[in-house]
Amino acid sequence: QEQLVESGGGLVQAGGSLRLSCAASGRTFSGYAMGWFRQAPGKEREFVASIRWTGGNTYFANYANSAKGRFTISRDNAKNTVYLQMNSLKPEDTAVYYCAADFSMNQVVSGTAGYWGQGTQVTVSS
Repeated sequence: QEQLVESGGGLVQAGGSLRLSCAASGRTFSGYAMGWFRQAPGKEREFVASIRWTGGNTYFANYANSAKGRFTISRDNAKNTVYLQMNSLKPEDTAVYYCAADFSMNQVVSGTAGYWGQGTQVTVSS
């Protein structure tokens, strides 16, 4: 059974950094697009970043405007894991962060991916 498990969330002060991990199991996800979403209290879930392996050492990634310049998405296909390095964190980054995967990049970016993790809480204090 396919499963995505996030980890790495926690409490951090504004300006700090966190690295989230999403470990996939149950199948090889190397050919899948994977991404990160977040949902803050009282708000809808929103896209953060996505990444797809395009062969060799080449990846295609895209980011929400709120993540550009501060967050970096990466993946290790050998470990079936995707990461989200978050720097210069702000209180408005506080949310539950979810990992998603789908063969279709469009499905991931649109939030309709077939596979989702349970989420990890990120809290940024001011």
